[in-house]
Amino acid sequence: MMSPNECTATSVSPVGDNTDPRTVASRKPMLAAMIVGALILAATVVLGPSLWTFFSNGGAVRTWVDSQGVLAPAAMAALVVAQIVVAILPGEPVELAAGYLFGFFEGTVICLVGGLIGTLGVTVLVKVFGLRAVRTFFSEEQLASISWLRDSKRFELIMLIVFLIPGTPKDVLTYAAGLTACPWWRIAAIGTVGRIPSIVTSTLAAGFASEGSWVAAGITLIATGIIVAGGAVAYRALSQRAAR
Repeated sequence: MMSPNECTATSVSPVGDNTDPRTVASRKPMLAAMIVGALILAATVVLGPSLWTFFSNGGAVRTWVDSQGVLAPAAMAALVVAQIVVAILPGEPVELAAGYLFGFFEGTVICLVGGLIGTLGVTVLVKVFGLRAVRTFFSEEQLASISWLRDSKRFELIMLIVFLIPGTPKDVLTYAAGLTACPWWRIAAIGTVGRIPSIVTSTLAAGFASEGSWVAAGITLIATGIIVAGGAVAYRALSQRAAR
């Protein structure tokens, strides 16, 4: 584990004016990330309403992915990545579509791979653009609501616990994590492992539905709803306790 003070919030420093060739070469990946990030942010502004409509419609998601043929798994993973990076998009219809089209096991793997790539993408965006990237998707009130977690001396442990609780604000936590000094690979690991319960419940229910096992699908959804409700209560209690 990291030392208590290693994962506290930090500011993103601007790149200096060093003209050393090695410094210039090291800026190339950052420049590429900035270009990709700018394109993503621009696309979000221009296509925001239509993207929301598409991602909110599980049937549309399934139809589009299924039409990609042999590339369907990659297309599904790409949607998961997009949903995490463009944090305002709903994730539940995408996870349900993955379970319905590919079954529980393959759908879960696809969502986890997409989740890993998406978390890495978010971390890069935040490391490069800082608060500008975070404020593109979240209000000051939303950021203030998780300040207790971001500033915690036990950031990694608390973030993992919060991620494991279904119904917690994982998207804003993913972006906030990029503002800390935690290494990118630890953020990616926590974000990926922490999404497992949420993904599993979605793909399991959808997998049952695709097989016509409606009773099992209904039981899974009811159990998921109970877990989400309990998770919301637990998260509220945890945040209130930490804010004291």
